[in-house]
Amino acid sequence: MKSNNKNFFSPIKLIKYYKLINHNLIYNNKAINRYKKDNFAISADKTDNLKKLKKSINEIKNCSLKNNATNMVFSDGNPKSKIMIIGEAPGANEDEEGLPFVGRAGALLDKMLAAIDLDRKKVYISNIINYRPPDNRRPTDQEIKRYLPFITRHIEIINPKILVLLGSTAMNALIGNDIVISKMRGKWMEKKFGRCKTSVIITFHPAFLMRQPAQKKMAWIDLKMIRDKKI
Repeated sequence: MKSNNKNFFSPIKLIKYYKLINHNLIYNNKAINRYKKDNFAISADKTDNLKKLKKSINEIKNCSLKNNATNMVFSDGNPKSKIMIIGEAPGANEDEEGLPFVGRAGALLDKMLAAIDLDRKKVYISNIINYRPPDNRRPTDQEIKRYLPFITRHIEIINPKILVLLGSTAMNALIGNDIVISKMRGKWMEKKFGRCKTSVIITFHPAFLMRQPAQKKMAWIDLKMIRDKKI
C-alpha cells in the first residue's frame, strides 16, 4: 500500500466509521420502506432508454427467476449520478419492494455511503440480476450470462464516471472469472461498456461484511478511494 493511504487507518476516523455502520444494524431485521418519491430531471433520451431497457427485461421469456419473483428490481437512486453501484441480485425484501438494497445489506450500504457523505440521491444502484434467485442463492453462470447484456446496457445508459462493483458476483460478471476479490478490491481500473468508459473499483458486498466484520476495515479503504476520486 502506498504511503498516501496511511491516513485511511486514522483511529478517530475508523471509530466514527465503525460506530456509523454498526449502529442498530444487527438488531433490526425490518426492511427499509424506500419507495421512490424523488423525480430526478434527466434528459428525454436517458428516460426513453431506461424505459426501453426496463421493458426489454420485463419481456424476457422462459426465465425461472422472473416466473418465481414478485417484482422486477431495476434500480434506485439518481440516474444523473456520476457514481453507479452494482450488486449481485435481489433478496426477499428487494423482491417485495421492487428496489435494490432495502434489507439488512441495504441498511449497511446506506451507512457505508453516509460515511463518505453520499446517499441514494447522489448515487445510482442496480444489480447484475433483476429478479430474486430462490432462497437468495447465488445466480448461476447461465443466469448471469442471460442478464449480462441488460446490465451492460444499463451502465452504458447511466454513463457513470465511477462504477462500484459490490462482491465477487458483480466483479466476475463484468471484469472476469479468472480473478479473486481479495486481490482486486481497492484498485482502480479503466473499463468500457459500450460507449461508456468508466473508472471501476471493486469492494466487498455489504452482506459479506455482515458475515465477516473484520473486513470492514478493508472496505473503509475502498470507500475513501471512492470519496477522494475526482469526478
